[in-house]
Amino acid sequence: MAKGKDVRVRVILECTSCVRNGVNKESRGISRYITQKNRHNTPSRLELRKFCPYCYKHTLHGEIKK
Repeated sequence: MAKGKDVRVRVILECTSCVRNGVNKESRGISRYITQKNRHNTPSRLELRKFCPYCYKHTLHGEIKK
């Protein structure tokens, strides 16, 4: 069987406030989470509020391309 068009796909969520502010000197990096989404139920880009260890608060994490 072919695995070409799976319904559930892996997506990467990246902190939008870290990216917007740029990686400053005191920050060690950009927060990223890996999760899954159903392609048929949510065709648009996924955005979730997750904890960013670099900002030390809950921020909006948006889906990025692989």
